[in-house]
Amino acid sequence: MPKDTYEPAADRYSNSVGYEYCGKSGLKLPRISLGLWHNFGDVDNATEAQKMIQFAFDHGITHFDLANNYGTPYGSAEKNFGKILKDQLSTYRDELIISTKAGHEMWPGPYGDWGSRKYLIASLNQSLQRLKLDYVDIFYSHRYDPNTPLEETMGALSDAVKQGKALYVGISKYPTDKAREAYRILRENGTPCLINQDKYNIFTRHIEENVLPLAQENGVGVIAFSPLSQGMLSDKYLQGIPENSRAAHSYGFLQKQQLTPEVIEKIKRLNDIAASRGQSLAQMALAWCLHKPQITSVIVGTSSVKQLQNNIDSLRNTAFTDDELWRIGELG
Repeated sequence: MPKDTYEPAADRYSNSVGYEYCGKSGLKLPRISLGLWHNFGDVDNATEAQKMIQFAFDHGITHFDLANNYGTPYGSAEKNFGKILKDQLSTYRDELIISTKAGHEMWPGPYGDWGSRKYLIASLNQSLQRLKLDYVDIFYSHRYDPNTPLEETMGALSDAVKQGKALYVGISKYPTDKAREAYRILRENGTPCLINQDKYNIFTRHIEENVLPLAQENGVGVIAFSPLSQGMLSDKYLQGIPENSRAAHSYGFLQKQQLTPEVIEKIKRLNDIAASRGQSLAQMALAWCLHKPQITSVIVGTSSVKQLQNNIDSLRNTAFTDDELWRIGELG
């Protein structure tokens, strides 16, 4: 697609997905953010990837969530997003929130994984090169490293801000006690934690107990990934396991054995509740995540513009009756 053919929708903010302040910061995030974990690598459809990013921005989705190892091969999601950004969206950089992360395996040897200062700074520099950017808006420690002092990991995040390579910092998937410590260190460093990214959906609710209250207490926003539980909270598995679905493959995070008859029965009952609300199961699942006031945004991973539109349509009905919440809770 030629560089000059994309003009963002003029009503992208007046007709947007809406925004919420992230914790106690002055930064607003869209209620729905677009995740690039899947479908934006070199093995994926580049034309559809570009269309999804444009469609997202046209609907006020300003936040694009990446990590160093997203895409197949590792790094390809950042590289491909960087190209789209340069060719189509460079004029609108100041309207975008671009996040990346480091913490999982990225390159071989002792310096390409976990949470050392060596790895985090090197990874961020590589990410910026792939993205063709001077800075990212949010840089995350992607997971807690039990073998590196938290002062070192958090110090690297703080220095990324002080060096102008990131505007804000966040953590992802940290145990509660380590999150508490991370918040303290970052605050003392003068670079308070903006955001905590964790898994949250109808079937995975452990963060309600400690993660959400602790984040609220510390003025930290929470962004949910996997709101559809790897596609389980959609109509995909209502009749069993389709051949080309994630669960049909031996690799990946969703395994066939997770979809027991009991789970499929729960999915069917949740689907009935969604239908009574005038929503698909996926739409209700996204709306359910957002009904919690501590959840700033949910990250959706879509494979097509049509799927992204369906996800955006979930915002038409985000109110739940007490009875609906109870029934959903019983099936979670």
